[in-house]
This record gives sequence, structure tokens and C-alpha cells, in this order.
Amino acid sequence: MPQIIDGRELAESIRQEITASAKRFYSQHKVLPKLAAVLVGDDPASHVYVRNKVRACEQVGLESESHHLPADIPETDLLALIDRLNEAADVDGILLQLPLPAHISKIKALDRISPAKDVDGLHPWNVGLLVQDRAVLVACTPSGVMEALRRYNVPVSGKNVVVMGRSDLVGKPLAFLLLHEHATVTMCHSKTHDLQRIASSADILVAAMGKPGFVTPDFIQDGAVLIDVGTTVLRSDEEVVRLFGHDSKKRKDFADGKTVLAGDIHPAAYARSSMYTPVPGGIGPLTITMLLKNTVRAAELRRNR
Repeated sequence: MPQIIDGRELAESIRQEITASAKRFYSQHKVLPKLAAVLVGDDPASHVYVRNKVRACEQVGLESESHHLPADIPETDLLALIDRLNEAADVDGILLQLPLPAHISKIKALDRISPAKDVDGLHPWNVGLLVQDRAVLVACTPSGVMEALRRYNVPVSGKNVVVMGRSDLVGKPLAFLLLHEHATVTMCHSKTHDLQRIASSADILVAAMGKPGFVTPDFIQDGAVLIDVGTTVLRSDEEVVRLFGHDSKKRKDFADGKTVLAGDIHPAAYARSSMYTPVPGGIGPLTITMLLKNTVRAAELRRNR
């Protein structure tokens, strides 16, 4: 039977380490690391994400503040708020929750965040440092993937790793993190030819496309490690049946009105693996945890620079 990479258990272990780091930081500086979260608009999912991140700060002993802005706020007003947070002596990390309303430039807003407070690791300064293997603040989901591999003793050096998905948030930064650990990395995307053949050569396969159940058993080499970054809310009974079967608990949950999530890797593919991350409960819990870790790291660097 393949081993399950338990993201919830890992996240709890790392959060205990973060709590200890926050206490040490307070003993040295008499303040706690602080995260400022900025939310624009009324997207329900974004509200949940920000609320969970603020709650996570409280759980590990970090301070936080939230700024909820109306959807029609002028771009200049959002940039002005970011400027104020950049200058605030008591703010160590700035989180700008995406997506933003269409009239606001995501690139302009993210670029406005000070690289020293960019706990999402998306500023071009931090991305450039990552490329040169000098990264300080790295995107949270790729960092979570690397923590999962390291803490489950999955060897990366010399391994053939296929990353499916080339987003700035996951695929690209993860590819560089893997390269710096001496993996041979192949990045695939929607224009890749013969995708199934390439994926089936992977010792470690990372799926980060947002296409539920796309990676079927035919994509998997026997004994591969499967890392599923995709998380999609299923909207139809047909989709639930395709992924989990007619008589599954997931189908009953869907019929009862419960939220059913699916990853990019079809559950039938797990049997061919040696190890895999489930959805939910795999990489997801690690993403917020790495945000907390980045906040402490940013606070330490600002005070010790």
C-alpha cells in the first residue's frame, strides 16, 4: 500500500516550531511578528482564506491585522495603503489576497509590496533571488511541497521530477527549488506534446493544473511519488462519480449538500504510487503554515539587517 503524506500532521508539527520561534523573537525584541492581510472586494472564498490566515496567526502566537477594501476602490487608493504598510514599523509581512477586481493591476499591486515584507514570495526581487538560489522569502505552496518531501525523507537529488503546471505561484518557483536540490526537472503545460509519456517517466510527479482527476493511472510510473497541488470544488454529481464512484462516501456527501474537493490526480492513480498527498489534507494545510513561517522569517531579517 502506498504511504499517505499527511499534510495536516506535518503542518501541526511545523506550527509548533513557528510558535517556538515567535516566542524567541519576542524575548529578543519585545514585539511579535505581525502579518497585514489586504482583501479587496466581496469574493466569498477570499474572505474564507483571509479569515483562516488570520486565525492561523493567532494559533501560533503571531499578530495580525486585516484591511477589507470595497471592490470599487480606486487602484491608487490600494497602492497608497500598501505604501503605508511598507512604512509601518510594526508590520513584518504583507499579504495581498488574490484575485483582485479587474480594474486593478495585479502586477502593479504585487510589485508595490516591499520585497522585505513580501511573504507570498511574488515580488520580482524575491523571484530573482530564487532563480540564483539566494532566496529568502519563497512562494508558500512550493515551500510546502519541499517541506513535505524533506520531512517524509523523499530523495530529490538525481531524481526525474515532472511538474505539470507553469504558474508563477506554484509551477515556476517549485521548479527552481527542485533544481537547487539537484533534481532533473521537466515542466509541462497545456501546450506540451505527449504529456502522458513524459509524466510516466517521473520519479516524482507534481500536478498543479487545476483540472480535477486529469492525471489518471496511465500517467504514473510504478512507485512514483505523487504530489497533488490542485484543489477544485466539484459542482456536479457526474464529476463526483467519475472520480470517486457510484457508491462512494464522497457521492453521499455531495448529495447531502456537503463540499466535495478533488485534486488533479485521479484517486485510482494512487495505487501505482509509493507515496502520495491526498486532497484535502495534503499540500493545502502546508500552504498557510509556510505563510506563517515566512512572516517570522521576514520579521527576523528586518530586525537583524
